[in-house]
Amino acid sequence: MPQSPTLPGPHILYGGDYNPEQWSEDLWLKDMQLMQQAGVNLVSIGIFGWSKLEPQEGVFDFQWLDLLLDLLHQHGIQANLGTATASPPAWMAHTYPETLPVNAQGTVYGFGSRQQYSPASPIYREKAARLVRQLAERYGKHPAVVMWHINNEYGCHIQECFSESTAQAFRGWLRHRYGDLQTLNQVWGTAFWSQTYHQWEHIQPPRMMPAFPNPTQVLDWRRFSSDMIQECMQMEVDLLREITPHLPVNTNFLGISRAVNQRALAATEDVVSIDIYPDPAQQNAPQDTALQADWARSLRDGQGWILMEQAPSQVQWRAINQPKRPGQMRLLSYSMIARGAQGVMFFQWRQSKAGAEKYHSGMVPHTGVSSRIWQEIQSLGQELKALPTLKPQMKAKVAIIIDWDSWQALEQDSHTHNHLKLLDQVQCYHQALWKENILTDLVTSYHDLSPYQLVLTPSLPILSETAAANLRQYVKEGGHLVMGYFSGITDQNDHIHAATRHGSYNPLMCDVLGIRIREFSGHDPEEALLLDNGLHASHWSEDVELQGATPLAHFTHELYPHSPAITRHNHGLGQAYHLATQLKADSMHQFLKTVLKTAQVKAPLQVPEGIEVVRWEDGTLFLLNHHPTPQTVTLPEPHTDLLGGPSHQSELFLAARGVAILQPQPVTVAP
Repeated sequence: MPQSPTLPGPHILYGGDYNPEQWSEDLWLKDMQLMQQAGVNLVSIGIFGWSKLEPQEGVFDFQWLDLLLDLLHQHGIQANLGTATASPPAWMAHTYPETLPVNAQGTVYGFGSRQQYSPASPIYREKAARLVRQLAERYGKHPAVVMWHINNEYGCHIQECFSESTAQAFRGWLRHRYGDLQTLNQVWGTAFWSQTYHQWEHIQPPRMMPAFPNPTQVLDWRRFSSDMIQECMQMEVDLLREITPHLPVNTNFLGISRAVNQRALAATEDVVSIDIYPDPAQQNAPQDTALQADWARSLRDGQGWILMEQAPSQVQWRAINQPKRPGQMRLLSYSMIARGAQGVMFFQWRQSKAGAEKYHSGMVPHTGVSSRIWQEIQSLGQELKALPTLKPQMKAKVAIIIDWDSWQALEQDSHTHNHLKLLDQVQCYHQALWKENILTDLVTSYHDLSPYQLVLTPSLPILSETAAANLRQYVKEGGHLVMGYFSGITDQNDHIHAATRHGSYNPLMCDVLGIRIREFSGHDPEEALLLDNGLHASHWSEDVELQGATPLAHFTHELYPHSPAITRHNHGLGQAYHLATQLKADSMHQFLKTVLKTAQVKAPLQVPEGIEVVRWEDGTLFLLNHHPTPQTVTLPEPHTDLLGGPSHQSELFLAARGVAILQPQPVTVAP
């Protein structure tokens, strides 16, 4: 990655979204004092401030923002300044209704919520660019401003727009991609169902149709829709780098999502930030947090990142919104720091008194500073402030492959199984690794895989020849690969691989896997598939013929009786495993424990179940107790606790939901 502007430091960034436009100015000074008490050093401001910054078209009001930024600077608090382009004001919807998004049914979305803009709209882009330029020129050198926050949660509500202006942009995108209609017809396979195009003007977005849409058209449409959002972001990035090249730029991603190609968007910014909202009532909250944190760290290949939003306690958008348990907010915050977060931020600073998010928790709750939430917020902020400078550096030995195109293709209709979800499979792999305290990167099939001892691929229906060659080389040179079911079926255009006619699905990898796949079947998710080694599976089975591979388990159901369900094959210096089914969580854990041992991947420390351990390259060791009861951990050498605890020799006592950040004590050599 090219050198980016430096993040503000040296301490962990701590704060949250601050929306002073919702409050009278006589409360602002009180907020500054409370922020100082809580150890806040950064706030995100102006994210939804467009209507206050430009109350009438072309008429700007910066007086309130001038005052706010001056107040922040006077109190030693830095600003992550929003470009305010996420929610256009009412005047835009009224004057330029063509900027409003349209859904696949042809319904125009109205004003009164947020993100009510069409990403391909030239008018929206023009007005957004004007606002961004005004902000950059006015505040680029303000001492409080240390970073730009572009838009907000791209793809959260509007992932695509089906307006006529967007249709025109789609045709232009296709012309640029394919050059001529003959190529487009070939790539889209339009000979099927009399879909051949003879004029560009005949091509439409995949709006509501009487039957299944063309799968390649849908794939291209989703590529295009993500590109339109990325163009909006790139427009803002270019302006900000032109005017304020010294300030880093970021946009906050909505967790791990297929709504937009987050890896592509991440490449255009200086630092990744992400919003992570695990359900505190669910047992998998720690695993969910860890997965999303690993995703954030992986988006720019190991670079530190910022947790831009988390809830201090409960959210307001689930069917039932439970608060975080005492100590849970602190625990999950440190879990994300352990996995590379250089900032711990919240939505939001002061809990709203009106609007759709008034029941979403805030750092300062409705009940004020006497509340448990405030006490925990203040305690964590002061604790982070006292920490020495932390420089995360991690080298994962295991990677999970997520290809965005393949993700899009997997979750289309007209498939063998419409209930296959990539994230379900990723979570199943990652949860097993989390239980073993194995740090994991999330990469693409085009990445350099040589640093990893083990690579796992959930369903990867689209597999290009280039990607397959990369996987083949990885195994040949000594890597261990686990390839999931329904993989390698189609090429980059989502066409069945031509070589399949020679007798096997996944033809580009069948020699590496040492098998042929003759047929496959979807199963009702509630149908239990028992394997002959006692493992449990569901969703999928494949008719596998051995071509040198060793079977590790077989199906027992009547469709493919005695067909291998799990195989292992030596290829070059490495080994390739194939899963012809979706293993249940406990069975996946059992299977991967064996694979990890074979691949010689070891946990940094042996601990009781439910203790999360992350080790950095400098030896810093994070231990996080996700139990509601205390636990004891055996240490192989003396350590010092950076959180102010005593030095630990052979044992460490972890309180319920407790955290320790340990560094090895220097070895004293006797004279």
